[in-house]
Amino acid sequence: MSRKRIAVVATIYSYLSHAQHFADRFMVGYPYGGKWHYPDMDVVSLYVDQKPEGDQSADRAREFGFDVYPTIAEALRCGTDKIDVDAVLIIGEHGEYPNNEKGQKLYPRYEFFKECVKVFEEDGRAVPIYNDKHLSYSFDKAKEMIDDGQRLDFAILAGSSLPVTWRLPDVELEKGCEVSEALMVGCGGSDPMDYHALEAMQCMIERRKGGETGVKQVQMIEGDDVWKALDEGRFSRRLLEAALSRSDTPCGKTDEDGRTQDLLGNGELPVLVDKPAAYFIEHNDGLKTTLLMLNGAIKDFCFACEADGDIVSTQFFLSPTPNVTYSACLVAKIEEMIETGKAPFPAERTLIVSGALESCLTSKVEDHKKLETPHLSVLYEAPQESHHAHF
Repeated sequence: MSRKRIAVVATIYSYLSHAQHFADRFMVGYPYGGKWHYPDMDVVSLYVDQKPEGDQSADRAREFGFDVYPTIAEALRCGTDKIDVDAVLIIGEHGEYPNNEKGQKLYPRYEFFKECVKVFEEDGRAVPIYNDKHLSYSFDKAKEMIDDGQRLDFAILAGSSLPVTWRLPDVELEKGCEVSEALMVGCGGSDPMDYHALEAMQCMIERRKGGETGVKQVQMIEGDDVWKALDEGRFSRRLLEAALSRSDTPCGKTDEDGRTQDLLGNGELPVLVDKPAAYFIEHNDGLKTTLLMLNGAIKDFCFACEADGDIVSTQFFLSPTPNVTYSACLVAKIEEMIETGKAPFPAERTLIVSGALESCLTSKVEDHKKLETPHLSVLYEAPQESHHAHF
């Protein structure tokens, strides 16, 4: 059987960029399952939108024997008159792009995707696409991308590495369990890191009874209003305690003198977090979920929920740079899609998270008001199989 051929379409290709993390692994392999794995497929073409200082695209092309093309169409056709690849990696993360009024970086993922779709339509052949991170900053654009995949019958895989990385402890919710409430804590800026946190939470709650039913309303609040919401019981103190208990990176006194500390119980949380943010998301089946971004208190991503009457909590493990081995966990799923022609988990997960995040950020700029979200009626079932990495 001939080796699969991959085109990479990227915003930039430089040290520690997402394109470097993902495409490199198809060139040199990656550690997975206790051994070094070499994918049975090759990067055969590359398109790069920007080439800042430190660009690695020409060096990688020279070392691994492929061409860097001036257009996406030429990269997919490898200089011929017909599509000549078996899959496309769209990696629209990093690079100099403007922000909108909500603080979203306007990466051209949708535009890259539509260029690929144009080639598919013109050449009469469509191939699987991996789209890194959220499909688009715009739900409408993201929905069009999903619709294109269904219309032309090609697989789409998208999203964050967090759903497929290791978990500490290694837990998974039973498919069909009753989830009464869920909470996620995370760190970092918006909109890159809150997206990761929301998708990590979504990969857990989508396994609840009835599957995903869509989002009914959202609200984002900030500052002292977050602590007021905690005191008023708007989100569960027990779940927050459970999530924080999974963190390996408590800040404050732990950094100063090494002591362990109960960040919630000792009153340090409001002291450490200068500007907390809470993302409230209510689903159509009544499930209420909360994301707390707690910069200054922790440096990792932890989840807790009440499922079938029990508290379940875990940390989504992120290994250090430069290896960021958790990227290999996602590359393994991309490889699976390319080999089988089927996405291991539905892109609708990424679609609903893309939309929920956009709506939360709209709430932020519209005086933190509650927003009804009838357009987020995204229904899907999680796969029976768990797809996160295991120790």
